[in-house]
Amino acid sequence: MRILFLAQRVPYPPNRGDKISTWRLLKHMGRTHSVRCLAFAHDEEDLRAAEELTEMGYPTTAVPHHGTFRRILSLPLLATGKPLTLGVFGSSKMAALTKEAVAWADLIYAFSSSMGAFMLPFCQVPRIMHFAELDSDKWRQYSETRTFPMSWVYRREWRTLFSFEQRLAAAVEQNVFVTPLEERIFRDLIPGAPAVTLRNGVDLGLFAPRPELREDNHLVFTGVMDYLPNVDACRFFVSDVLPLIRQEIPAVRFSIVGSKPTAEVQHLAQAPGVTVTGFVDSTADWLARASVAVAPIRIARGIQNKVLEAMAMGLPVVSTTTASQGVEGQAGEDYLVADDAGAMAQAICGLLKDREAAQNLGKRARRFVEENYDWEQVFAPLDHILDQAQEAHKLK
Repeated sequence: MRILFLAQRVPYPPNRGDKISTWRLLKHMGRTHSVRCLAFAHDEEDLRAAEELTEMGYPTTAVPHHGTFRRILSLPLLATGKPLTLGVFGSSKMAALTKEAVAWADLIYAFSSSMGAFMLPFCQVPRIMHFAELDSDKWRQYSETRTFPMSWVYRREWRTLFSFEQRLAAAVEQNVFVTPLEERIFRDLIPGAPAVTLRNGVDLGLFAPRPELREDNHLVFTGVMDYLPNVDACRFFVSDVLPLIRQEIPAVRFSIVGSKPTAEVQHLAQAPGVTVTGFVDSTADWLARASVAVAPIRIARGIQNKVLEAMAMGLPVVSTTTASQGVEGQAGEDYLVADDAGAMAQAICGLLKDREAAQNLGKRARRFVEENYDWEQVFAPLDHILDQAQEAHKLK
């Protein structure tokens, strides 16, 4: 099968959540199918990565994306019923390349609703829409955390993007979600549209326990640090949770590990015991040094790769309900859940003080991920999904 793969970012290297997923999709489909990739390049690294992918046997064309410029150009859309997202990721060049590639393709696979917009006009071939998360619902959550006028902007984006997602979901042969929870929400919101779950996985070789490197009283959070949910999580943790922990364990340290920290995130390093690393070559190396991984995410959909990776490292994880809702484990058995500052501080202190309990929780976490989130296992249904989309298209 000849597959045209559309990605919001060049799917390599796998150093952030969306790139981890898109790289694995590209790699898996490329085993038995001929795959071409069209993707946006957000920086020079993305342009180099596109060349690397092509050399590796995954022909990739990257279209430069200038985020700030595109956001400014999209502002007139506020006077229309069109979502800003489609303006920010609008591109006549991407549209032209897609049209050209469709003549070659037997199937189009789009990752994220912004890329789904480029395949929507081409009903002559089977189309699969991969919702890494329900983007519209993310904007709803954002609207609840902001005051006017941004609350109004986010609320408008939620409504207009959801309207587009409804149209897109009904048009394609299959809609893919990363958790059964997301699929159930989708079926409730858009009844009648096809839907299936294809879980994310984790690299069990890279993210493997290294207990000999563990450092006492060391807490770690990983993520791209210009992403609002990650910024909000670390702000909440440093301002509300960490001071409570320090009252009981003054020597506690907290490392915020991830690229592109905003000025607000960098300012958090002024708090006692807080380190902001910026880009690191390997988040696994930092997780290996941690006593506990924390995921105080308050805005999220889909599945949090940071939680899976920490669990794969054999780390005890303390997360919010929001951060763990996509992980199909059992709270209290595979990870701990706490939603307010006091409960989170208490859970973390308990693990830091009871090394045996922390080790046992980490071992259960590793076993759970091994049994449920190996990439080979979670992607086993992918070829069937591709075949089903082709069959569904023939019946239209």
